[in-house]
Amino acid sequence: MAKPLQLAIPLCLVLLSFLFHHECLAARPQFESNQQNECQIDQLQAREPDIQIDCEAGRIESWDHYQNDFQCTGVAAQRVTIEPNGLHLPSYTHSPQLMYIVKGWGVMMTALPGCPETFELSQGSQQGQEEGQGFDDLERHQKVRLIGEGDIIAIPPGIVHWVHNNGNSPLVAVSLLDTGNDLNQLDRNPRRFYLAGNPADEFNQHEGEGISQQRRHSGQGSNNNNIFAGFDASLLADALNVDIETAMKVQGQNDQTRSQIVRVEGKFGFLHPPIRSSHAQRTQQEQQDEQQGQQGRHDNGLGETLCNIALKGYLGDPRRADIYTPQAGHINILNSNDMPILKQMSLSAETGFLYNNAIYSPHWNLFAHEIFYVIRGSARVQVVNDNGEAILDDEVREGQLFIVPHNHAVLQKAVDNQGFEYIAFKTQDNAVINTMAGRTSVLRALPDNVLANAYQISQEEARMLKYERQETLVLSSSSSSYSS
Repeated sequence: MAKPLQLAIPLCLVLLSFLFHHECLAARPQFESNQQNECQIDQLQAREPDIQIDCEAGRIESWDHYQNDFQCTGVAAQRVTIEPNGLHLPSYTHSPQLMYIVKGWGVMMTALPGCPETFELSQGSQQGQEEGQGFDDLERHQKVRLIGEGDIIAIPPGIVHWVHNNGNSPLVAVSLLDTGNDLNQLDRNPRRFYLAGNPADEFNQHEGEGISQQRRHSGQGSNNNNIFAGFDASLLADALNVDIETAMKVQGQNDQTRSQIVRVEGKFGFLHPPIRSSHAQRTQQEQQDEQQGQQGRHDNGLGETLCNIALKGYLGDPRRADIYTPQAGHINILNSNDMPILKQMSLSAETGFLYNNAIYSPHWNLFAHEIFYVIRGSARVQVVNDNGEAILDDEVREGQLFIVPHNHAVLQKAVDNQGFEYIAFKTQDNAVINTMAGRTSVLRALPDNVLANAYQISQEEARMLKYERQETLVLSSSSSSYSS
């Protein structure tokens, strides 16, 4: 009989216990009683970022996480814009993160601890022979991934990552940081730890409570330091086995003008397989390979080994929609069934596109908070609380973000000729919703007599209430339309 699979776990898995941590439906931590009172939400807002950090080759924008809706749901959000040839310096966060590429193309690496450098230049290669390099001098690094519009990347806590824009237009990414997740062992204040540069404070953290006013910063002012800067330079030089001058450069002591996103000087090279298709277009074969790579991955109780775990999914192809109504639009869903790492991170996501006047069926989330970012167009959005009050009733537009708390009902209707396109992050790996209209709604499940007595309507009206709408989730309107 084969030995238990546990005996074959690589030692590197110990560094990330999240890979086999939690089996419950929702990994939201139990906070102290005084924190439970944070969820007193009387009013929600759809808003653009409150804080902006201007960098050498881009900008970082953050939403004010001190707002009540962010405090209640335990999340933070950012929008990062990287200009062509810009490099977002290596960093990591203390909470699970999902990053969605809104537009643009580039390359990215997630440096996984204890894993080998699988991209390497062999001694027998032409380049190595021409440069006369020995084995220790040859370029070696972990896998670099191509990323582009529609990609979503799962970044576990403590995992270092960097992004470079090697395209000709700005790369824009929106990220959710789940600070209320069990995997975050610190408080709910979002933190990003940089390994290089002299980063400005991205979240503008303040002492005290109840800070809710909008704040914007130019990034010109006192900067923080990268994590190497806190060490004694001589001790750091000894640990790295380099001279003191190199150690001081690593600490950024002579680099006070650059912050998080820097402009690359000269050629930015790294090892990668031959690229047969342009960044601007995915081939059908690439999409099939990616889909096949996601299929067949089943949770065996331990998840995948850390070094070959899938961290990138794709939500940008309407042909792979999970929900589709020809007259109304489509929805693409990514959960732990598609990408097992999401089970350990207790996160999932969906993208959707509604034609003008189409409706996303009113619904509530059974186990998750839902954080929407508007990619394109606009929609009328209403969110209703347990008292039957609309705590959000507004027209949301491109670039805005709004939050739908757990079990709050939400209804969305596209009100733009361009339609309504969004990315929604959910704080549960296989989030389930209960719809209030359509073929699978809660009204369909109830007996006619219950509806007739509950709403004081006739049996005929009750049956119309149950069966008049035949779509499931994306609902058409008599005036639904889309103009490209």
